[in-house]
Amino acid sequence: MKIIHYIPSIDRTSGGTTVYMQLLAKELGKLTELHIITHQGAHPVEVENSYIHYINSSIWKGMKQEWQKLLKTIQPDIIHINCCWIPGCAFTQKWAQSLGYKVVLTPHGMLEPWIIARHYWTKKIPALLLYQRSAIKNADYLHATAESEKNNLLKLKYNKNIKVIANGIDVNSIQIKSTWKRSKTILFLSRVHVKKGIEFLLDAIAELKEQLEGYTIYIAGEGENNYIQNLKEKTESLGINNLISFCGGVYGEKKWELFRQADLFILPTYSENFGIVVAEALASGTPVITTKGTPWQELETEHCGWWTEIGSEPTIKALKSFLACTEKELEQMGKNGRQLIERKYSAKKMAEDMITLYQEVIKL
Repeated sequence: MKIIHYIPSIDRTSGGTTVYMQLLAKELGKLTELHIITHQGAHPVEVENSYIHYINSSIWKGMKQEWQKLLKTIQPDIIHINCCWIPGCAFTQKWAQSLGYKVVLTPHGMLEPWIIARHYWTKKIPALLLYQRSAIKNADYLHATAESEKNNLLKLKYNKNIKVIANGIDVNSIQIKSTWKRSKTILFLSRVHVKKGIEFLLDAIAELKEQLEGYTIYIAGEGENNYIQNLKEKTESLGINNLISFCGGVYGEKKWELFRQADLFILPTYSENFGIVVAEALASGTPVITTKGTPWQELETEHCGWWTEIGSEPTIKALKSFLACTEKELEQMGKNGRQLIERKYSAKKMAEDMITLYQEVIKL
């Protein structure tokens, strides 16, 4: 089976979608002939077990011709489009379907209510009218990463052909921490963006700064300079400079060291379709606080973290609960999280489920 994945970027600054592509390709490329078509970025990551093709990023300057030439050369069995709202995603789908190819579309959480509501009148409505609504309707299948995302897609009433396949991670390559003795560190690691709810974390740290005396809260990740500067100014105005460390993007072994070192991982986000960083933290044996804007209810049912409402007060409450835990309790939570990821969220299972979906779509 020959598969083409189109994704706008495999640059390290693209966050979770790039990580998803790396993880999926590593296993899917063992089962298929996998081609990834994308656009050049400043910091492209390595993607194993796949052929990478770069095409022009402008739909007005040869993108269509380069795309169709690759389709003619590769002759894939199916095409998989990743992401929404970027015109290139919708047009590559349209051009492929005009040639008779079947298409799977993965929105990657970009059709969640919070995302649609953001810049709704100025950006989303024009995009929906011009290209995005028809792309969703015309996709042969939509791929959701959780039942909650599927339910939100169904509410749009654009397309009812939806398959849930959870994201996975390369759990066997992730080393679990060797000790749960408190290091007095808390970690946020993700794209630094307003969607991630970092302001809630800062408000909570300010409220609990006496209880958190001696802690370091790392905010790791890349983002727009203006937004990061706003966060730093807020940190200063709240009087918590001594507790917060903005450490920029971290990659490779440094990232895993931070996951293992942290007593707690926190992602106080407004919206995530999955949240790969949550899975990575759990695989590292680190308990997690995240919100009901994510599908991670298992943090509670599997006793490996806290699944909270969105906002400053729920974040404060969860942090208080974390601070009250014994090291033994944190160890058990960490081990529970690792077992959950091993059982349900391996990249190998994700790839196998994707092959099953492709086979179903081809038969349509």
